[in-house]
Amino acid sequence: MPEIQLGAHTIRSHGVTVARFHMHDWLILLLLIVIEVVLNVIEPFHRFVGEDMLTDLRYPLQDNTIPFWAVPLIAVLLPFAVISVYYFIRRDVYDLHHAILGLLFSILITGVITDAIKDAVGRPRPDFFWRCFPDGRGFFHNVTRDVLCTGDKDVIKEGHKSFPSGHTSWSFAGLGFLALYLSGKIRVFDRRGHVAKLCIVILPLLVAALVAVSRVDDYWHHWQDVFGGAIIGLTVSSFCYLQFFPPPYDPDGWGPHAYFQMLADSRNDVQNSAGMNHLSVRPVELENVYVDQQETSMEISRSNTRDTTRMLESR
Repeated sequence: MPEIQLGAHTIRSHGVTVARFHMHDWLILLLLIVIEVVLNVIEPFHRFVGEDMLTDLRYPLQDNTIPFWAVPLIAVLLPFAVISVYYFIRRDVYDLHHAILGLLFSILITGVITDAIKDAVGRPRPDFFWRCFPDGRGFFHNVTRDVLCTGDKDVIKEGHKSFPSGHTSWSFAGLGFLALYLSGKIRVFDRRGHVAKLCIVILPLLVAALVAVSRVDDYWHHWQDVFGGAIIGLTVSSFCYLQFFPPPYDPDGWGPHAYFQMLADSRNDVQNSAGMNHLSVRPVELENVYVDQQETSMEISRSNTRDTTRMLESR
């Protein structure tokens, strides 16, 4: 396992470098936001709703137990708070940046998929009858017996967005990412059998499940809508988490891929520089060696000449 360098990579020292390297990812996030806004503005598909189909669509129209504005608090701000607390403990900008980036990608990709399916399917909500006919008197086409709604257009528009559940998919996308994030940080799968760690990880999923149940209790969604939203949120959050972090059961699951890549690059640079210093020879040293070799060869040749001369003289 690579050594842990606490406090070595903070927002001040490496924040700009990391954010600039992932500039294109942030631009894609902005594009996803634009797509999400467009999907909420356009009119969904108005599925045929016959007179005899309203039997299961007469549930009372009531307010949300968890309002729309509370979903970002649960799915985004809560995981963001946990990630921020870990940064102040660990002081690792790689973990902070990639966790936030992965969380936002998880939320926005889930939102785009959910709303695209909502608009394409156009499934009526369980309370569709009272959205369509607020006064309780139904009007239908003479031939097809399709509904001729008399209610508010915006209310009717929302009535055609039952599948899948947006509250559920967003909650499981954000809190599912948080569950995976906590799994890696507290090393849930270290094979030591600490069930308390597992309870900590399950807690965010329990909150997401309660949000999903509230959608059925409020008669805003069928159970299939909630089930489909949970699958979408968990699937997208898993992919987004694994894009930036190792699996939670991995020995290095506590840190992002970018952190370990940075350590590997730093070690390679140190080894390469050390190797170059070990193998490099100064030009002056080469010249000295060359000159020494020349002088040595000249002395040897002179001594050989002298010895040969003496031998000739002795003869």
